[in-house]
Amino acid sequence: MKVRDIIQAIEEVAPLPLQEEYDNAGWQVGDKDSEATGVLLCIDVTEEVVDEAVNLGANLIISHHPLLFKGIKSLTGKNYIERTIIKAIRHRIAIYASHTNLDNAWSGVNFKMAEKLGLTNLSILMPQNRKLLKLVVYVPTDHATSVREALFAAGCGNIGDYDLCSYNSKGVGTFRAGPDTHPYCGTIGNLHQEEEVRIETVLPEYLKENITQALLKVHPYEEPAFDFVKIENQWIKSGSGVIGELLCPMDEMDFLQRTKTVFHAGCIKYSNLRNRRIRRVALCGGAGAFLIPQAIASDADVFITGEIKYHDYFGYDEHILLTEVGHYETEQYTKDIFCDIITKKFPTFAIHYTKVETNPINYL
Repeated sequence: MKVRDIIQAIEEVAPLPLQEEYDNAGWQVGDKDSEATGVLLCIDVTEEVVDEAVNLGANLIISHHPLLFKGIKSLTGKNYIERTIIKAIRHRIAIYASHTNLDNAWSGVNFKMAEKLGLTNLSILMPQNRKLLKLVVYVPTDHATSVREALFAAGCGNIGDYDLCSYNSKGVGTFRAGPDTHPYCGTIGNLHQEEEVRIETVLPEYLKENITQALLKVHPYEEPAFDFVKIENQWIKSGSGVIGELLCPMDEMDFLQRTKTVFHAGCIKYSNLRNRRIRRVALCGGAGAFLIPQAIASDADVFITGEIKYHDYFGYDEHILLTEVGHYETEQYTKDIFCDIITKKFPTFAIHYTKVETNPINYL
């Protein structure tokens, strides 16, 4: 089994095109085609983590945070990032990061947080925009079913919790085949009319090339007519943050104590209490304070995230309880997501959780 096979399983859940523009998720170091000997899972990659991988005989490290976030112009070992890269290359350790693509993925980081808190009725807090396309294709009537099935199998037709979605209308297509063509129907040099079905369906933009290949493989025409159209619709299966509900509402302080326990936080910060009953919970792992307005608009009683700046606490007391748990603490269960994905596909593969404490923040 190759290292790339392990990463392919991760990307099936968290495709790289889901990452934010500023991010640098994906391959960081190493040979994708090397034989996989084991994987070490972590949040951050440090020199000590690479040493641990070497001692375990694991030649793949999967982290949440990218080791390479900004470009480097030299590789001299002047900081921990360069030293980590040099050590990984020396020991032939591959490094891969699944960051904001895993944050934005359905069943990703924020869904794991919600699972740990026991939330139900989950949905994306701020769905991504302009990530969907509409495909329009014209198909001879007797091939419409086989083309639709191929498109659905390739990833088309998913709207929320519905799948196999399409719109179909009948019409008549016309064409005249040139002298060097091999028409499926009609004759060369003569105008032909064919009863066709116009199929319309939706797809994630990142699947465009795969779906094009699936369409061309099954469509009977030598030159099928089809269009991809950018649409403004929100993609409710991908985006930032999650909102859900507690089965049993809780007092503010009881909920804060539970949150601290669930995330093993050294301490938590929170805004002024207003004697609320906590039922609707919005959350975002890492630095998620930008979602406070969305949490309020979604009628959440509390918003949990890893980092909130001092001034971001002002002005919201009457609207929502804000809770800051710690960046590392909110993302620590990312390792569980990686493990679940890999174990499901490769149940006998050697998986290790790092024992290196990479959280740079300590509490007194």
